[in-house]
Amino acid sequence: MATDRAADGDRTPLVGRAAELERLERLLDGSARADHGPAVVDLTGDAGIGKSRLVHELCVRAERRGSTVLRGRATEYERHIPFQPFTDALADLDPAVLATFPAAAEVAPVLGATPRLADRFSLHRAIAALLAHVGASPTVLVLDDMHWADAASLELLDHLVRHPVRAPVLLVVARRARQTPAPLAAALARGADTGAVRRIELGPLRERESVEGLAPDLPRTEAAELFAASEGNPLYLLTLLHAHREGAPLSRLSTTGLGALLLDELTPLTPAQLRVTEVVAALGAHATTSMLGPVTGRDDAELADDLAALVRRDLLRTGPDGRLALRHPVLRSLVHESIAPWLRTRIHGLAAAELTRVGAPVAERAHHAERSLTGWDPPTAAVLIEAAEQAAHTAPASCAHWLDVVLRHLPHTPEHAPRRQTLTLTRARALGACGQLRESRDLLHTLIARPDRTGAAHHGSGTADGSGTADGSGVRTAAVVLCAVMERHLGRYSEAVALLRRELHRSPGPSPADAVALGLELGSSAPHDTSYPTVRADVARTLSTARDLGDEAAEACALAVAALGEAYEGDMAAAGGYAHQAGALVDSLPDDDLTGLCEPLARLGWAEAFLERFADAERHADRGLAIARRSGQLYLLPHLLLCKAHIRIQVCRLPSAVELSEEAEDIARGIGSDELLAFVLGTKAHALIAACPPGDPRPLAMAEAAVAAAGLGGNWWASIAWCMLGYAALVGGDPDRARDALLHAGGAGLHGLQPSMRPLFLEILVTAAVATGDHDAADAWAERARKEAEQLDLPIQRASALRSAAHIPLGQGDPNAAAELFAAAAAESARSGAAFWEAYSLLLGAPVLATAPTDPRRGAAAWHRGQRLAAAGGAHMLTGLAELIQPEVTRAAGAPGRGLATLTAREREVAELVAQGLTSPAIAERLSLSHRTVETHLSRVYRKTGVSSRAALATLLTRRPDARFPPP
Repeated sequence: MATDRAADGDRTPLVGRAAELERLERLLDGSARADHGPAVVDLTGDAGIGKSRLVHELCVRAERRGSTVLRGRATEYERHIPFQPFTDALADLDPAVLATFPAAAEVAPVLGATPRLADRFSLHRAIAALLAHVGASPTVLVLDDMHWADAASLELLDHLVRHPVRAPVLLVVARRARQTPAPLAAALARGADTGAVRRIELGPLRERESVEGLAPDLPRTEAAELFAASEGNPLYLLTLLHAHREGAPLSRLSTTGLGALLLDELTPLTPAQLRVTEVVAALGAHATTSMLGPVTGRDDAELADDLAALVRRDLLRTGPDGRLALRHPVLRSLVHESIAPWLRTRIHGLAAAELTRVGAPVAERAHHAERSLTGWDPPTAAVLIEAAEQAAHTAPASCAHWLDVVLRHLPHTPEHAPRRQTLTLTRARALGACGQLRESRDLLHTLIARPDRTGAAHHGSGTADGSGTADGSGVRTAAVVLCAVMERHLGRYSEAVALLRRELHRSPGPSPADAVALGLELGSSAPHDTSYPTVRADVARTLSTARDLGDEAAEACALAVAALGEAYEGDMAAAGGYAHQAGALVDSLPDDDLTGLCEPLARLGWAEAFLERFADAERHADRGLAIARRSGQLYLLPHLLLCKAHIRIQVCRLPSAVELSEEAEDIARGIGSDELLAFVLGTKAHALIAACPPGDPRPLAMAEAAVAAAGLGGNWWASIAWCMLGYAALVGGDPDRARDALLHAGGAGLHGLQPSMRPLFLEILVTAAVATGDHDAADAWAERARKEAEQLDLPIQRASALRSAAHIPLGQGDPNAAAELFAAAAAESARSGAAFWEAYSLLLGAPVLATAPTDPRRGAAAWHRGQRLAAAGGAHMLTGLAELIQPEVTRAAGAPGRGLATLTAREREVAELVAQGLTSPAIAERLSLSHRTVETHLSRVYRKTGVSSRAALATLLTRRPDARFPPP
């Protein structure tokens, strides 16, 4: 598309920007280095200040160096065409490069081709991969006028800022700061904080440089007067100079605004030339010579003369691809707004018809169709609805906008009521998907409040995906369920439960199928904020109704809800039974029957994860992810991704756990739910704690962000966020803060801690108490962990309780008992495949095993296995711990005689006499002991020193004379 080529201002000399250009060139050099330097340049300044001209010069220099240059521009009147500036830029891509990109089909929605059904977050990652592919050689990607970018482009740009492309790619974002949408400003500010973004702000030009560079032919006083009027804005100054050279007096120019001066340039035009100028302004990116003929109704020869005249006047500029544009976006805006409304409508209508004739993408047709719509017109509305459907998954904000246009023109008559309901529901879903949760909720409330003209009782259509038939059946129940989902995302759980209970008990009551849909959503409020026991009866009733209907999919949903509810509460026997039944049903159903089961699959996966059935949990999460992506149920992706991330933390696959949590974070931020974001960031903090080396500040910062997102909430996800803050603080060396965070998460009696994971959270409290010397608290919490782990009967939780218990004898000077508890914890962890906790237990126990009066080789073996598990799983927290304790373990393994320090005085005497070669009877006689007593002392010496024979003991004492008589 490359529309920016025609309006770059490249005919104007670059004046007064040497310092900024030098900075840009340094950043260009840095992007080619191994460390890549800052990945994004944020170029800001007022309209006409010279951003595009500076960027043009950078691109010219980059091309001279052999860099690939891709340039795109957002435009003022095309803000609802999805990905428009990226499509514009990537149109410059060498087809040969694209042909070698393995995921070319994934980026179709951005390349302007017919889009495939895909979620927008996968599309973001695919675009990043494409840029990395292009960036095999140095690349500059310029996105100009991004203050006008569509919502989908802003979301994609946010992804690229937070996940910089690991290739020599420099992304330059040019924008007007005062017109920048808040999401873009926030994304760039975050990037500046992390060092990924470098900001360059263009201010007014200096007088001397401006006058010498732009008006060297004018008398100094005249040039100075014009410069003062321009206030250092080069566009304004150039326009003043043009008017002055056309004969305008200085007295008038010094008081004339930029807009009036630009419009004055249109005064000499003939009516035909003015009409061409207006059409070009209205067509925007579609202003080509082939479009001008059908829209103006004139032949090519007539147009050619007028175009030549307009180009000579520098009102129009032609890009290398034949597209036309007005000299500057400010000029386009002025011309566009000066067009008579009826004429503007007609131009857009003719453009829409011509684009339809040539088979242009529906999004481009929708832009002109929208602007040509003045009343209800079914064919035009059909274009907008088609564009909305196509954008629903990748650009939901555009989807919601186009549906709003249709709904504003749709007649309020009975025959259109079913369509209005269905389109309103679809629009509400799109609003929710793009983060406008409150707007979605409010729209759904208006839909629910309307009389149900189609009949309240319908069968088999009240699904959570909101699908309804053409006559509107099923829309009300779907709206109630979706509204409850929005309320949940807003943290309004009480309102969600009240809404669902009201709908279940209204008269006439819902159909059995609708009652199942409502009951499932009601059960889904637990355990997020609602106590599962308060909805247990509702879930049981829903399960019974589903079975009566013979609806296996609904039955599997209810079983999954019950499995997670019981698993959270710690009734693992009940949870295991429900999970087994749900898994059997889900595994027997084809994918097409599971489209409405993505959330239950997430719940089943989480229940199985809490039950420590990791293989089943990941299998069901993977299936849910595939179906959710295919069906566009994006708000469920974070739950499924985090389930997999949780599993991979347990089994010690940390790099993938971090990647999964990062993908979940992208989606949660796109949805705009602080509730969900708190859970996502809490899980990401957990992954980072394990994945980062000791001393890395990222885990604690991430946990703090999770707590901030949770706000004042006291629900499950808020509790997890506070627990992760405690965990991160403990690993970071702040046991007091760790204790305080856990006590905040748990509340009175620690009942706010998740029952099925409470032993693990209690372990943080035990460790913090030991570190601060509060042994009474450590004893009490360790004992509670033991009791709760026994109730749960889960290997990971038992292992955690064993580690907590090990701290007690360790503090009492009984390394033997502590060593055996750590070893038992490692064995328990291994039983469930929890490699992370096995490695953690081994490494905590290795120094104790190495110095305990047993076989010292056990300590070295524990260290080696723990270190191998940690290194293989990318657990840098544990490899850092392994490095820290390695000298101690090595010394102990190479010096088993350190066990002599634990011998009693009598045992030392026996050992010394053995080293002298005395037999047991001789020792008994020498020490006036019985033979049996000597043998007992000797066996204890063997156990404590780690040797198994008299000769080995004699050798030990001979080689370690310094250890023969250790201090008492």
